[in-house]
Amino acid sequence: MVDPVQPHDPRGILYPTRLPTFHRVPAPPGLGDLVRWFWIPEWRLAPGRTSRQSVLPFPASNLVVEPDGVTLAGPTTRVSHRDLTGAGWAVGALLRPAAVASLCPDGPRAVRDAEVAVAAPELRAAVAAVMAGGRSDEDEDAGAGAARRRAAVAAFAGWLADHVEPPGARALLANRLEDLVAADRSVTQVEQAAAGLGVSVRAVQRLAERYVGLPPLAVIRRYRLQEAAQRLRDEPGVTIADVAAELGYADQAHLSHDFRSVLGLPPSAYRGDAGRTD
Repeated sequence: MVDPVQPHDPRGILYPTRLPTFHRVPAPPGLGDLVRWFWIPEWRLAPGRTSRQSVLPFPASNLVVEPDGVTLAGPTTRVSHRDLTGAGWAVGALLRPAAVASLCPDGPRAVRDAEVAVAAPELRAAVAAVMAGGRSDEDEDAGAGAARRRAAVAAFAGWLADHVEPPGARALLANRLEDLVAADRSVTQVEQAAAGLGVSVRAVQRLAERYVGLPPLAVIRRYRLQEAAQRLRDEPGVTIADVAAELGYADQAHLSHDFRSVLGLPPSAYRGDAGRTD
């Protein structure tokens, strides 16, 4: 078993060389049951240029503040794309399962593969007041940039602490499910996750439905698929068959099927494309 995902974890970022200025900031003390980390992209592109950002999201929801408002992005069943132009920024919170009940009363399944507006003008104003004065280029002092991001996260964290109810026992059990699946590559079946938590398969299914919005097997496969993409991108010498075997796939064909279904291309094509910068 490895440590659960941390802010430096590269999983989910499909094309690191194409990223704008991008930072992940750990959740402040006391907020770890609600937020995995905060993520902050900033960009300033030349006129007429577009940069497509492709992400294989963690199986979770995100609360995102941008200059024009706040949105809740639900769990996804496939890769996500966003085309960046001009100049801009965002401050997002990768939510733990325990935070979802307060922020999405209808359940995360209601916002699966969708983004919905959140009426939180005070949150937008507090974060924008900090971020709007920053720069997304190399002219900003590194210390000033870090201080600005910490201030934005502090404002965001304060709002969450005031608006999200303290998680109960079942919500915290859903967090444990997330940690187990994220950390232990040997978990490839729902039955293994249930055994690791000491609960029934049906209990795991209910936790995933209520607090994640995806079936538990989809949660497991998302983490394994993120790891597969990372291995193929970072280790040119490893074969696709080896990656499939190490991550619990029955064979290379099953991994290739997942790649095509979620990323829209086979593993070999992703490996060839991942090093490009345009």
